[in-house]
Amino acid sequence: GRKILALIQRYDHEKYWRRRSIVIDSEARVSLIRKLYYLYYIKKIDSYHGCSFGTTINGGAKFQSPPVLPHGPGGIFVGHDVIVGEEVVIFHQVTIAQGNVTIGNRVRIGAGSKILPNSHIGIGAKIGANCVIYENIPEYATAVLPKTRIILKSS
Repeated sequence: GRKILALIQRYDHEKYWRRRSIVIDSEARVSLIRKLYYLYYIKKIDSYHGCSFGTTINGGAKFQSPPVLPHGPGGIFVGHDVIVGEEVVIFHQVTIAQGNVTIGNRVRIGAGSKILPNSHIGIGAKIGANCVIYENIPEYATAVLPKTRIILKSS
């Protein structure tokens, strides 16, 4: 089913993120020609899906596994020095500023959220739509409102 869907959508999620990780890894034992071909593939997919304009995922960002992008990569900005855990769900129009940002595993980041530098988001946290995160969010907490308030903390 995934292969057929990838052909229809012209986007194979695993292939895209696997090739991206090879392109940005300076220590990967892959020829320059192959890296350039992978970069061409990534840019072609980005262009087809309209995410070359308004989407920036910097090479300095480290993803432990490919993020889940339910609404596609539209308007997502990820800066340098960002570490994103496994199974992270990122909705559209999210900005993750560069500068010592760590996002734990299984975090959900709502549409339009902004995560500012020197922020740490714990495992399993939920960030509501349009939140501005400027402080650390504990594990399994839910943060809402533009001026962040932690309303629920459960384990």
